[in-house]
Amino acid sequence: MSAPPRVELHHGAATDVGRVREANEDAYLADPPVFVVADGMGGHDRGDVASSIVVEEFSRLAAEGYDAARGAEAIAATLREVETRIHAFDLEQRSTGAGDTFSAGTTAVAALLVDGEAGPCWLLANVGDSRIYRFDGDVLEQVSVDHSLVQELVDAGQITAAAAAIHPSRNVITRALGGSALPGAVSGEADYFLLPLAAAERLLLCSDGVSGMIDDDTIAEVLAHHDDPRDAAERLVAAAVEAGGRDNATAVVVDVVGLTTSDPYDSAAQRVSLERKLGALP
Repeated sequence: MSAPPRVELHHGAATDVGRVREANEDAYLADPPVFVVADGMGGHDRGDVASSIVVEEFSRLAAEGYDAARGAEAIAATLREVETRIHAFDLEQRSTGAGDTFSAGTTAVAALLVDGEAGPCWLLANVGDSRIYRFDGDVLEQVSVDHSLVQELVDAGQITAAAAAIHPSRNVITRALGGSALPGAVSGEADYFLLPLAAAERLLLCSDGVSGMIDDDTIAEVLAHHDDPRDAAERLVAAAVEAGGRDNATAVVVDVVGLTTSDPYDSAAQRVSLERKLGALP
Protein backbone atom coordinates (compact mmCIF):
# COMPACT_ATOMS: atom_id res chain seq x y z
CA MET A 1 0.00 0.00 0.00
CA SER A 2 1.35 3.39 -0.98
CA ALA A 3 1.32 5.78 1.98
CA PRO A 4 -0.03 9.33 1.48
CA PRO A 5 2.62 11.85 0.40
CA ARG A 6 4.49 13.57 3.21
CA VAL A 7 3.31 17.15 2.83
CA GLU A 8 3.44 19.85 5.47
CA LEU A 9 -0.03 21.32 5.90
CA HIS A 10 -1.42 24.12 8.03
CA HIS A 11 -5.15 24.22 8.62
CA GLY A 12 -7.93 25.94 10.49
CA ALA A 13 -11.61 25.18 11.04
CA ALA A 14 -14.65 26.91 12.49
CA THR A 15 -18.37 26.27 12.80
CA ASP A 16 -21.38 28.16 14.16
CA VAL A 17 -25.03 27.31 14.62
CA GLY A 18 -26.03 30.65 13.08
CA ARG A 19 -28.90 32.90 14.06
CA VAL A 20 -31.90 30.80 12.98
CA ARG A 21 -31.26 27.09 13.59
CA GLU A 22 -31.68 25.59 17.04
CA ALA A 23 -29.01 22.94 16.52
CA ASN A 24 -25.81 22.70 14.52
CA GLU A 25 -26.20 19.88 11.99
CA ASP A 26 -22.83 20.60 10.36
CA ALA A 27 -19.77 18.51 11.18
CA TYR A 28 -16.17 18.70 10.05
CA LEU A 29 -12.89 16.83 10.20
CA ALA A 30 -9.40 18.31 9.99
CA ASP A 31 -7.06 15.36 10.48
CA PRO A 32 -4.19 15.64 7.96
CA PRO A 33 -4.12 14.33 5.32
CA VAL A 34 -7.94 14.04 5.45
CA PHE A 35 -10.32 17.01 5.55
CA VAL A 36 -14.13 16.88 5.46
CA VAL A 37 -17.20 19.10 5.83
CA ALA A 38 -20.67 17.54 6.10
CA ASP A 39 -23.95 19.44 6.26
CA GLY A 40 -26.83 17.47 7.78
CA MET A 41 -30.01 18.09 5.83
CA GLY A 42 -32.36 20.24 7.89
CA GLY A 43 -35.36 19.03 5.94
CA HIS A 44 -34.80 15.48 7.14
CA ASP A 45 -34.78 13.86 10.53
CA ARG A 46 -31.57 14.00 12.59
CA GLY A 47 -29.27 15.52 10.01
CA ASP A 48 -26.77 15.94 12.84
CA VAL A 49 -26.48 12.16 13.15
CA ALA A 50 -25.94 11.76 9.41
CA SER A 51 -23.19 14.40 9.29
CA SER A 52 -21.55 12.89 12.38
CA ILE A 53 -21.45 9.50 10.67
CA VAL A 54 -19.58 11.08 7.75
CA VAL A 55 -16.95 12.50 10.10
CA GLU A 56 -16.66 9.25 12.07
CA GLU A 57 -16.04 7.17 8.94
CA PHE A 58 -13.48 9.59 7.48
CA SER A 59 -11.80 9.76 10.89
CA ARG A 60 -11.41 6.01 10.66
CA LEU A 61 -9.89 6.40 7.20
CA ALA A 62 -7.42 8.97 8.55
CA ALA A 63 -6.48 6.76 11.50
CA GLU A 64 -6.13 3.48 9.63
CA GLY A 65 -4.54 4.95 6.51
CA TYR A 66 -5.30 4.40 2.85
CA ASP A 67 -3.53 3.52 -0.37
CA ALA A 68 -2.48 6.90 -1.81
CA ALA A 69 -2.45 5.39 -5.29
CA ARG A 70 -6.11 4.38 -4.95
CA GLY A 71 -7.61 7.37 -3.18
CA ALA A 72 -10.89 7.40 -5.11
CA GLU A 73 -11.53 3.81 -4.09
CA ALA A 74 -10.86 4.69 -0.45
CA ILE A 75 -13.32 7.58 -0.57
CA ALA A 76 -15.95 5.53 -2.39
CA ALA A 77 -15.67 2.71 0.16
CA THR A 78 -15.96 5.22 3.01
CA LEU A 79 -19.06 6.80 1.49
CA ARG A 80 -20.64 3.38 1.01
CA GLU A 81 -20.11 2.68 4.70
CA VAL A 82 -21.63 6.07 5.52
CA GLU A 83 -24.73 5.21 3.52
CA THR A 84 -24.98 1.78 5.12
CA ARG A 85 -24.86 3.29 8.60
CA ILE A 86 -27.36 6.05 7.79
CA HIS A 87 -29.86 3.56 6.37
CA ALA A 88 -29.40 1.32 9.42
CA PHE A 89 -30.06 4.33 11.63
CA ASP A 90 -33.21 5.11 9.62
CA LEU A 91 -34.50 1.56 10.03
CA GLU A 92 -33.81 1.63 13.76
CA GLN A 93 -35.69 4.90 14.18
CA ARG A 94 -38.65 3.70 12.11
CA SER A 95 -38.86 0.49 14.14
CA THR A 96 -39.04 2.47 17.38
CA GLY A 97 -41.94 4.64 16.30
CA ALA A 98 -40.33 7.54 14.42
CA GLY A 99 -42.55 6.91 11.40
CA ASP A 100 -42.16 5.18 8.05
CA THR A 101 -40.77 8.31 6.41
CA PHE A 102 -37.94 8.93 8.90
CA SER A 103 -34.89 9.69 6.77
CA ALA A 104 -31.57 11.23 7.81
CA GLY A 105 -29.36 12.79 5.15
CA THR A 106 -26.26 14.88 4.66
CA THR A 107 -24.00 16.45 2.08
CA ALA A 108 -20.25 15.89 2.16
CA VAL A 109 -17.07 17.34 0.70
CA ALA A 110 -13.68 15.73 1.26
CA ALA A 111 -10.04 16.43 0.44
CA LEU A 112 -7.32 13.76 0.64
CA LEU A 113 -3.66 13.82 -0.29
CA VAL A 114 -2.85 11.19 -2.92
CA ASP A 115 -0.09 10.24 -5.35
CA GLY A 116 -0.68 11.41 -8.91
CA GLU A 117 1.33 10.63 -12.01
CA ALA A 118 3.21 13.92 -11.63
CA GLY A 119 3.55 13.84 -7.87
CA PRO A 120 1.43 14.63 -4.79
CA CYS A 121 -2.10 15.84 -5.52
CA TRP A 122 -5.33 16.76 -3.83
CA LEU A 123 -8.14 14.33 -4.47
CA LEU A 124 -11.40 16.18 -3.89
CA ALA A 125 -14.88 14.70 -3.69
CA ASN A 126 -18.35 16.13 -3.21
CA VAL A 127 -21.92 14.95 -2.75
CA GLY A 128 -24.57 17.67 -2.48
CA ASP A 129 -24.11 21.44 -2.36
CA SER A 130 -21.33 21.88 0.19
CA ARG A 131 -18.38 23.31 -1.70
CA ILE A 132 -14.65 23.10 -2.28
CA TYR A 133 -12.78 26.17 -3.50
CA ARG A 134 -9.15 26.69 -4.40
CA PHE A 135 -7.51 30.04 -3.77
CA ASP A 136 -4.39 31.25 -5.54
CA GLY A 137 -3.19 34.69 -4.47
CA ASP A 138 -6.32 36.69 -5.12
CA VAL A 139 -8.16 34.31 -7.46
CA LEU A 140 -10.94 32.15 -6.04
CA GLU A 141 -12.29 29.22 -8.05
CA GLN A 142 -15.04 26.80 -7.11
CA VAL A 143 -13.74 23.31 -7.87
CA SER A 144 -16.72 21.22 -6.84
CA VAL A 145 -19.97 21.40 -8.79
CA ASP A 146 -23.16 21.70 -6.73
CA HIS A 147 -25.56 18.80 -6.91
CA SER A 148 -28.57 21.08 -6.80
CA LEU A 149 -31.67 21.95 -8.78
CA VAL A 150 -30.46 25.48 -9.53
CA GLN A 151 -27.08 24.19 -10.76
CA GLU A 152 -28.93 21.96 -13.21
CA LEU A 153 -30.92 25.00 -14.38
CA VAL A 154 -27.68 26.97 -14.81
CA ASP A 155 -26.07 24.10 -16.73
CA ALA A 156 -29.11 23.93 -18.99
CA GLY A 157 -28.88 27.66 -19.69
CA GLN A 158 -32.29 28.33 -18.16
CA ILE A 159 -31.04 30.72 -15.46
CA THR A 160 -27.83 32.61 -14.76
CA ALA A 161 -25.46 31.95 -11.88
CA ALA A 162 -26.54 35.27 -10.38
CA ALA A 163 -30.19 34.23 -10.55
CA ALA A 164 -29.34 30.89 -8.95
CA ALA A 165 -28.09 32.67 -5.83
CA ILE A 166 -31.56 34.07 -5.12
CA HIS A 167 -33.72 31.37 -6.70
CA PRO A 168 -36.52 30.11 -4.39
CA SER A 169 -35.37 26.50 -4.97
CA ARG A 170 -31.69 27.19 -4.34
CA ASN A 171 -31.65 24.86 -1.32
CA VAL A 172 -33.01 21.84 -3.20
CA ILE A 173 -30.20 19.33 -3.68
CA THR A 174 -30.18 16.47 -6.16
CA ARG A 175 -27.66 14.17 -4.47
CA ALA A 176 -27.02 13.37 -0.83
CA LEU A 177 -25.83 10.64 1.47
CA GLY A 178 -28.93 9.04 2.93
CA GLY A 179 -32.00 11.22 2.71
CA SER A 180 -34.10 8.45 1.17
CA ALA A 181 -37.22 6.89 2.66
CA LEU A 182 -36.43 3.63 0.83
CA PRO A 183 -34.36 1.24 2.99
CA GLY A 184 -31.09 0.34 1.32
CA ALA A 185 -31.38 2.91 -1.46
CA VAL A 186 -28.21 4.64 -2.64
CA SER A 187 -28.96 8.33 -2.82
CA GLY A 188 -25.98 9.61 -4.73
CA GLU A 189 -22.36 9.05 -5.63
CA ALA A 190 -19.54 11.53 -5.36
CA ASP A 191 -17.89 13.52 -8.11
CA TYR A 192 -14.09 13.53 -7.98
CA PHE A 193 -11.52 16.16 -8.89
CA LEU A 194 -7.72 15.80 -8.97
CA LEU A 195 -5.55 18.89 -8.48
CA PRO A 196 -1.75 19.19 -8.32
CA LEU A 197 -0.67 20.79 -5.06
CA ALA A 198 0.81 23.73 -6.96
CA ALA A 199 -2.65 24.49 -8.34
CA ALA A 200 -4.30 24.45 -4.93
CA GLU A 201 -1.94 25.82 -2.30
CA ARG A 202 -4.98 26.94 -0.29
CA LEU A 203 -8.23 24.98 -0.14
CA LEU A 204 -11.56 25.95 1.39
CA LEU A 205 -14.19 23.36 2.26
CA CYS A 206 -17.46 24.86 3.45
CA SER A 207 -21.14 24.22 4.00
CA ASP A 208 -23.75 26.26 2.15
CA GLY A 209 -24.25 28.20 5.36
CA VAL A 210 -21.08 30.01 4.29
CA SER A 211 -21.32 30.05 0.49
CA GLY A 212 -25.04 30.81 0.61
CA MET A 213 -24.62 33.81 2.91
CA ILE A 214 -21.52 35.55 1.51
CA ASP A 215 -20.58 35.83 -2.15
CA ASP A 216 -17.38 34.65 -3.79
CA ASP A 217 -15.86 38.14 -3.78
CA THR A 218 -16.24 38.31 -0.01
CA ILE A 219 -14.82 34.82 0.42
CA ALA A 220 -11.81 35.77 -1.72
CA GLU A 221 -11.27 38.96 0.25
CA VAL A 222 -11.25 37.08 3.56
CA LEU A 223 -8.84 34.44 2.26
CA ALA A 224 -6.55 37.13 0.85
CA HIS A 225 -6.39 39.12 4.07
CA HIS A 226 -5.86 36.25 6.54
CA ASP A 227 -2.64 34.30 6.03
CA ASP A 228 -3.24 32.08 9.05
CA PRO A 229 -5.81 29.44 8.00
CA ARG A 230 -7.29 29.45 11.52
CA ASP A 231 -8.05 33.16 11.26
CA ALA A 232 -9.41 32.70 7.73
CA ALA A 233 -11.82 29.93 8.75
CA GLU A 234 -13.06 31.82 11.79
CA ARG A 235 -13.57 35.03 9.81
CA LEU A 236 -15.48 33.27 7.03
CA VAL A 237 -17.89 31.75 9.50
CA ALA A 238 -18.25 35.03 11.38
CA ALA A 239 -18.99 36.86 8.12
CA ALA A 240 -21.69 34.32 7.25
CA VAL A 241 -23.33 34.81 10.65
CA GLU A 242 -23.10 38.59 10.37
CA ALA A 243 -24.75 38.39 6.95
CA GLY A 244 -27.83 36.83 8.53
CA GLY A 245 -26.77 33.38 9.72
CA ARG A 246 -29.80 31.67 8.21
CA ASP A 247 -28.07 28.29 8.36
CA ASN A 248 -25.29 26.51 10.22
CA ALA A 249 -21.95 27.75 8.89
CA THR A 250 -18.75 25.70 8.71
CA ALA A 251 -15.39 26.33 7.03
CA VAL A 252 -12.14 24.36 6.84
CA VAL A 253 -9.11 26.12 5.31
CA VAL A 254 -6.00 24.12 4.37
CA ASP A 255 -2.65 25.52 3.26
CA VAL A 256 0.08 23.53 1.56
CA VAL A 257 3.34 24.66 3.13
CA GLY A 258 5.72 22.27 1.40
CA LEU A 259 6.84 18.72 0.81
CA THR A 260 8.53 16.94 3.68
CA THR A 261 11.64 15.32 2.14
CA SER A 262 15.06 14.12 3.15
CA ASP A 263 16.59 17.10 1.34
CA PRO A 264 17.26 19.80 3.95
CA TYR A 265 17.41 22.50 1.29
CA ASP A 266 13.84 21.92 0.16
CA SER A 267 12.53 21.88 3.71
CA ALA A 268 14.38 25.04 4.68
CA ALA A 269 13.31 26.85 1.54
CA GLN A 270 9.67 26.03 2.14
CA ARG A 271 9.94 27.19 5.75
CA VAL A 272 11.44 30.53 4.71
CA SER A 273 8.68 30.90 2.12
CA LEU A 274 6.05 30.38 4.83
CA GLU A 275 7.73 32.90 7.14
CA ARG A 276 7.73 35.48 4.37
CA LYS A 277 4.07 34.73 3.72
CA LEU A 278 3.28 35.30 7.39
CA GLY A 279 5.33 38.50 7.52
CA ALA A 280 8.07 37.19 9.81
CA LEU A 281 10.70 37.92 7.20
CA PRO A 282 11.09 40.91 4.82
